[in-house]
Amino acid sequence: MTTTDDRPATDIDLARVEQFAQQVSGDVAVGGNAILAYLGDRLGLWRALASVPAVTSEELAERTGFAERYLREWLAAQAAAGYLEFDPGTRAFRLPPEHALVLADEDSLAASAGGFEFLAATWASVDQFAGALATGEGIGWDAQDPRLWSAVERFYRPLYAGSLVPAWLPALDGVLHKLHAGARVLDIGCGLGTPTVLMAETFPNSTFTGIDSHAESIRRATAAAERAGVADRVTFRHAAADEAEGPGYDLVCFFDALHDMGDPVGALRQARAVLADGGVVMAVEPAATDDLHENIHGPMGLTWFVSSFLACVPGSLSQPGAAALGAQAGPARLTAAFREAGFGTARLAASTPVNLVIEGRV
Repeated sequence: MTTTDDRPATDIDLARVEQFAQQVSGDVAVGGNAILAYLGDRLGLWRALASVPAVTSEELAERTGFAERYLREWLAAQAAAGYLEFDPGTRAFRLPPEHALVLADEDSLAASAGGFEFLAATWASVDQFAGALATGEGIGWDAQDPRLWSAVERFYRPLYAGSLVPAWLPALDGVLHKLHAGARVLDIGCGLGTPTVLMAETFPNSTFTGIDSHAESIRRATAAAERAGVADRVTFRHAAADEAEGPGYDLVCFFDALHDMGDPVGALRQARAVLADGGVVMAVEPAATDDLHENIHGPMGLTWFVSSFLACVPGSLSQPGAAALGAQAGPARLTAAFREAGFGTARLAASTPVNLVIEGRV
């Protein structure tokens, strides 16, 4: 018997086999529990647990109306995963307040439960991904499971809330002053409009326009602006990146959208065309280096490559141009796209463990 790389089986390191088998078994367990964690998010179980000091399965069933026998197993699984604490004396389960900020509070900067919704959406589309691997064809945003749209927004919302105004905008020379005084801002590929609405709430003297080629995202973004009370200064429009109208924008933004586009250079070229004199283009992208070896290490690298395979690359391949930069394009490729689009300068203005901010000027 030989291995797949033609080494004799006797050369196999059995301890390494056992170690890796345990890793895979653990990953399977974690992956299975992601289904249960998603149900906790979807059905409000995390919020119910956050509202009480501790609870038994019978008490949680009474509070929520869900079946106790299922809840008993669900709670035990969450304790085994380390999400809940279990008191063997009282048979009660507790969601620590630190965990509640991650799983039960959508306004928390640590909110992460949307990741489970992302997994649910992409599992539902697994047959599409199998077909795409065989054909090389793309999968349009509107062809994905609808839960993906809200899951992506939920993933990015804490990042925007924690970084956009405090860190990213101040890294752009002179932009904060313009926003406070009154600027025109365009968000290309705006999705559900979260960063656009956030800027509108922060800078009441400025006006904002968001465009996206996905009609349902525009509908939801418009509703979000109305709920936030900024609809008088925010307009969302169904349009592709190359349909951006101008000129006259002081700031044009791409929030985690440029690498998703079929023709990112064309999108940047159009952004340049609609800038006012002295205007700035800002592209916020996932954090990456220009070295694949450095990008593939650690949980965040895995997160970006998984999401790139499941959402970013198939979306780009479904569009004219099909550039498929991927979520880990890196600063060299991104700034090169700016220069190819005709920008005189393109620089890495800011970086965090999660994001890069590229600034382009004519």
